[in-house]
Amino acid sequence: MPQLPHPTPGQLRRDPLPLRGRTALVTGASRRGGIGYAVARRLAAYGASVYLHHHVPHDDEMPWGGDRLEEVVAGVREVLGDPEAVVVDGPGDLSDPAVPAQLIETAAAALGGRLDILVANHALSGSDGQLHEIDAAMLDRHWAVDTRSVLLLVQAYARLRAALPEPAPGGRVVMMTSGQDQAGGMPHEIAYSLQKGALASATRTLATALGEHLVTVNTVNPGPVDTDYLTGEIYDAIADRFPAGRWGMPDDPARLIAWLATDEAEWITGNVIDSEGGFRR
Repeated sequence: MPQLPHPTPGQLRRDPLPLRGRTALVTGASRRGGIGYAVARRLAAYGASVYLHHHVPHDDEMPWGGDRLEEVVAGVREVLGDPEAVVVDGPGDLSDPAVPAQLIETAAAALGGRLDILVANHALSGSDGQLHEIDAAMLDRHWAVDTRSVLLLVQAYARLRAALPEPAPGGRVVMMTSGQDQAGGMPHEIAYSLQKGALASATRTLATALGEHLVTVNTVNPGPVDTDYLTGEIYDAIADRFPAGRWGMPDDPARLIAWLATDEAEWITGNVIDSEGGFRR
């Protein structure tokens, strides 16, 4: 059926739960202070069933420490917009090349056999440095987690969508980058910025590859977000570089990502989108 130049009144009236009946996997959703948790809550509030991936050993090694997973899950369940939706969680070390495909399969099975939305939010923190400090091991660790695992997740997700009897609307992939292409770059995190830059560069290619399956692919740069990793004078100095006078909060990029998952964003694909609140670099 051809598209009309203007929507009908019925087409303009949207379900107040725009993701009702949809399913989503959000990786790296193990901390209530993180972006993944905020994204999962937004998707759940919009009506989606959500699978929360976590890798607690990584968080335990970081200065901020791990979180109580039962409270993470409870925090997502409390905002469920659709009483028939579910929230499920499960672990996975995505540095293992076998785990991405397993995770896609496990999440789809837990959510009723279908997976509509993939938000690859996870990343490796630490194990990095300036140009004179990095070594092959650092580069390999970041490649395995920040890039290879994301591509393998997208590959497994694409195979799942291709196996459907016919293309289904609502397919979404959202990846995360870090503003490494903005002014100044990230000279103190060479390995991380290289691998995140690779995802940004692959966005349009992946969007083209998945387009036939009615899947959009976009990458979000959330800008500086307060995920409990910085305090003190540096924190205040960065806040002053935002027109609003505050850091980005996890729900700031989460609102954008949740919108990209809705039907309202079905014409947006192959883009790297900055959500930086006017941050002055």
